[in-house]
Amino acid sequence: MIGADVVAAGAVSALGIGADACRLGAVGERPPCAVAPLAWLREAGLRRPVGAAALSARDLRGGSRVGDPVQILLDEAFGQLTRTLDGGWGGWRSLRVGLALGTSGGALPELTRLFELRDLGAALSPELACSSPYFGPVLALRSRCDLSLCPVVQVLAACASSTLAMGLACRWLEHGHADIVIAGGYDALSTFIAAGFEALAATTGTQPRPFCLERDGLAVGEGAALVALARPGEHPILPLGRIAGFGASADAVHVTAPDRTGQGLAAAARLALSDAAAPPQSIDLVSAHGTATNYNDAAEVHALVSILGDERRAAVLHPFKAAAGHTMGAAGALESLAALEAMRRSLLPASACVENVEPLLPVRLLSRNASGASRCCLKLSSGFGGANAALVLTQGAAGPPRTARSVHVLAVGEPCEAPDPELVLGAVPGADRSYLLRVDSTSGLILAAVGSAVSRNVIALSTDRTGVVLGTAAATLEANERFDARRRQRGAASAEPRRFPPTSPNLAVGQCGIVFGFKGPSLAVGASPAAALEALLVGYDLIASADADAVVVVAADEVGIVVRDVWHAAGWPLPRQGACAAILGAEARGPALDRAELTRVHQAAQSRSGLLGAAAPGWPLLGEGLRAGGYRAEGGA
Repeated sequence: MIGADVVAAGAVSALGIGADACRLGAVGERPPCAVAPLAWLREAGLRRPVGAAALSARDLRGGSRVGDPVQILLDEAFGQLTRTLDGGWGGWRSLRVGLALGTSGGALPELTRLFELRDLGAALSPELACSSPYFGPVLALRSRCDLSLCPVVQVLAACASSTLAMGLACRWLEHGHADIVIAGGYDALSTFIAAGFEALAATTGTQPRPFCLERDGLAVGEGAALVALARPGEHPILPLGRIAGFGASADAVHVTAPDRTGQGLAAAARLALSDAAAPPQSIDLVSAHGTATNYNDAAEVHALVSILGDERRAAVLHPFKAAAGHTMGAAGALESLAALEAMRRSLLPASACVENVEPLLPVRLLSRNASGASRCCLKLSSGFGGANAALVLTQGAAGPPRTARSVHVLAVGEPCEAPDPELVLGAVPGADRSYLLRVDSTSGLILAAVGSAVSRNVIALSTDRTGVVLGTAAATLEANERFDARRRQRGAASAEPRRFPPTSPNLAVGQCGIVFGFKGPSLAVGASPAAALEALLVGYDLIASADADAVVVVAADEVGIVVRDVWHAAGWPLPRQGACAAILGAEARGPALDRAELTRVHQAAQSRSGLLGAAAPGWPLLGEGLRAGGYRAEGGA
């Protein structure tokens, strides 16, 4: 069946724990708000130290967080979810359980602690090294959860991460790859994140005022939200609601600012509505991305006008970030739970601010919660790299099943060990050479690999239906150190705005969209050192589910001194420097890839820290996975 039931949830936010994490208040009340000045951000030197902290004062000591805040958040959310499942579905642990997590910053609090120790010349403990990469929280959760999890993915698509993760989880259920999937996202507050957004002039000095003309920025937040998803009719639990549709797209315009026309976000929304067989006029509630930044809110208004028309409708807009802060990787999951709670209670949720509302907004912002039923909710998310994702949430029936498409290899490029603009220009002769020379080193490396694959492809690609999936274990650890070094030396207020965007693993994905024009589902992934194979599976599933007609799968790692130090201390085999790309498509060209074999080799490589046969971790795994899946060709990967 198309769609997935939400059968259990666990959540933590600045508003509270469990059901309180998404609390909306009663009918007639104004919404609760947890955004406030934070002393530890002020002490770090930030000029706008406003945020929404989920961890209480007992977790703080002298401005530094005690323990791993990501672990605290994830453990609490996971514990809530599993207690509910154990009480209502005793045999769930014996089923095939998948894990789909989303995050923007991963283990940044632990990583910045590692940076500080390196500055002091201290030896890195294996425990800290293992917890510091972006996939560190996933490894820790898997080691503690006492479950044999498969499939596993961690989406690194900035603030759209958990929405994308829940969409991928629905596809796994739809095609029978799992019986139940734990999906959602997490992120902890850190001076790293707060300083980065302040450097971009994206933070508020008071309270977020989404969709109001006087808005001046977001408030950074933190949280974790996990949902258990199951196929409708195949579980004994009364569901909290249903995910009935999923869509994803890329702006292909700018790596940090949204497409000001809103067309990328509108495209994702239309795909989700089509997936759910829900016409735009059926929308009663819109769960907004609503960052309260000038360009993001304006783009979202344009997207809503494009979807709904320019006449004001009865549908209500809910900007939850105004209450709980911008929880980044957890945002999509937390906001979805808040929307489902509103639908369950027949409550139309209010916004924290309704003064001087954007005049073009085609939906209502309420000053107080009202009574009213919602049958259909559209959830919107966007993130760095131009990533867009949308879900349709309902209390209704699931759609009919559909057949998965076969997936074929269209082209495989040559491995690239360094940026090479000529490879890009060979594939896109009209590309801007000066732009290619200005991109960060990781993006330059990945663009070169994609250029090599595109040059070898002989089948015309529809750019609107071509996505990009980047698999990376090292992610942006080197860029993170370059950005954080100035904060450590001169204080958080001196952070350099140009160095912050490359700290997002999804930035290079956005560069691929800008340079090559790809506007399909685009995201980075990395749940283990075997991230290259993880990307291959995600690309396969996007095509099989008709979310894209072609996907450029890239495996890449920038390996510098930080990655070497971390991997050496952790005892992992070092990933290979460089990148390689392959293009997958639905159009038959040679034998179809065998997903079962791709899954087998992915599990084998995960259990060996990225090793598979004689292949080193990193981009060589892409070639190993393609060959195991049935691809045979001379040269390339």
